Amino acid sequence: MPKVVAPLSEAAVRKLKSQGVYTVGGVVGLKLQVSNENSRSWILRATVAGKVRDHGLGSYPIVSLKAAREVAGEMKRQIQQGLDPLSERDRKKDELAAARASRKTFDDCAADYIASIEKKWKNPKTPAQWSSSLDAYATPIIGELAVSDITTAHIIKVLEPIWTTKTETASRVRGRIEAVLAYATTRGFRQGDNPARLKGHLDTLLPSASALKGNKHHPALSYCEIGRFMGDLKGTHSVAARALEFSILTAARSGEVRFAKWSEIDLHEAQWTIPADRMKAKKLHVVPLSKQAVSLLKTLQGQTDGEYVFPGQRAATLSDMTIAKVVKSLHKKAVVRGDEGYTDRYMENRVATPHGFRSTFRDWAGEQSPFPREVIEHALAHQLKDKAEAAYQRGSYLPKRTELMQAWADYCEHSGGKVAKVIPISHKRA
Repeated sequence: MPKVVAPLSEAAVRKLKSQGVYTVGGVVGLKLQVSNENSRSWILRATVAGKVRDHGLGSYPIVSLKAAREVAGEMKRQIQQGLDPLSERDRKKDELAAARASRKTFDDCAADYIASIEKKWKNPKTPAQWSSSLDAYATPIIGELAVSDITTAHIIKVLEPIWTTKTETASRVRGRIEAVLAYATTRGFRQGDNPARLKGHLDTLLPSASALKGNKHHPALSYCEIGRFMGDLKGTHSVAARALEFSILTAARSGEVRFAKWSEIDLHEAQWTIPADRMKAKKLHVVPLSKQAVSLLKTLQGQTDGEYVFPGQRAATLSDMTIAKVVKSLHKKAVVRGDEGYTDRYMENRVATPHGFRSTFRDWAGEQSPFPREVIEHALAHQLKDKAEAAYQRGSYLPKRTELMQAWADYCEHSGGKVAKVIPISHKRA
């Protein structure tokens, strides 16, 4: 049976600085182990399941004499009840660690999700855009919350302040939150319905995003003015200007042009093959290149380096904003020049957009060219609404589209107009 000693005082314990193990009393088996003057720790020596074991209780003086006696007393009671204090402590540590691991915050899950999927995004800027928008709007409200605790009320609190004032941004933030929470559910960090889902849920609590945005259009230059515009554009010497010129000649979307690679270009066949993952319809698209487009590309071959046809200065590719600035700059010059029809439109911020030139092409092709509608729609890589018509059109109309794009390039090069007009064209048309 262990020897019972008179309890030492706090002052007496404080003086124990020589190396050794000292019985301090108060609880049978409680000792202070001194390794050196600056290293002292508590142990409880007790018999558990027939074996004498030392149980560490922490360092002194971080754990005071009083606290050490209280912990040692509780452990002795557990031993008397047939429990193993160390096993019980390890079990609680494991439970706490498991609870912390499963309590993933929204910010944790957002970072993990973005990291897991960023290689699938074709635009290298997308991960940063996701992170910045979630940091700005979601993090202040739900960033530190466990994903398992996030409710519809939290999502509304994130979206409501910006839903009517920054509708496009709010819509994107909602979609990104929904994706992060879906990821969290798949990984087992939360259960139940996704509180950020729109259909049949948030759409009953928030105004329709499409109604708030209204029927906004991409302003487009009249095809009567495209010749004068292209002349001004040729006088602008920059990679962005050449990218805009190429997009007009090919009637391609800005993103398709900005990420165009030399490996997709066949100058001998005068064709540009855009892979399916870069197309809006997710289908490979072959663009016939006019003589003017081929000439432009041949000029760029000796001026640009790397895999991209239109490289950016700071990033691998141009941004949409950079190309849009070229259009605004040319419109501003037209204002200074006093071209009729430009001034009012420019002051109203209705300058044609890069995407709007697809509408310019569509209007010219529909009103001035002899080519049928289906050839024009194929040139624009549009998905036909009529499923029967779409199923019937198995071919790509490549020979006819080649003629169409050459006719368009010739028109852009040789036409001219007297009045510049900006015509709002619906998103649905271009």
